[in-house]
Amino acid sequence: MSSEEKSSTVGYWGLFLISLIICVAMLIFIPQFFWVPLPFVLTFLVYALRAI
Repeated sequence: MSSEEKSSTVGYWGLFLISLIICVAMLIFIPQFFWVPLPFVLTFLVYALRAI
């Protein structure tokens, strides 16, 4: 595993955390629309875990 492959998942982890924070904030403040960022949370989690 090269350092380039390791660093590429760092960006996905960052995007996952940002989208997770947005999802939790929407769940607190606008609960009827918390599902809007949910696909981004799950997509970036799958990329960060390198499940595909």
